[in-house]
Amino acid sequence: MIQEHHSSITSTVKSWCNNPHIQVIIITGGTGFTPRDVTYEAISNLLEKEMQGFGELFRSLSYTEIGPKTMFSRAIAGSFNRRAIYALPGSTNAVKLAVNKLILPTCQHFVEELHRQ
Repeated sequence: MIQEHHSSITSTVKSWCNNPHIQVIIITGGTGFTPRDVTYEAISNLLEKEMQGFGELFRSLSYTEIGPKTMFSRAIAGSFNRRAIYALPGSTNAVKLAVNKLILPTCQHFVEELHRQ
């Protein structure tokens, strides 16, 4: 069952990356440590390039809100097929933090970089 979820995530994201109208993909949930959390593995194995600073900065910003529990976050971002991909924890506060403080201020630049020749 877990492998099915992993494959489903991978195939769905790949299909989105083949759509010329989609430039940024944000996925929430499945980045923790329970057996059913497979989003991180699916996305990290798919990425052509990982934006390592995203996860580091997300955890740093999260620390001020939730303290050391932020160590359990496996938020990740990177690119595949010239698309910006972000995988975030499923909590509402985590999504708001990532979108408002990290993604919205930089995603246009990220997309421009991905399409630079």
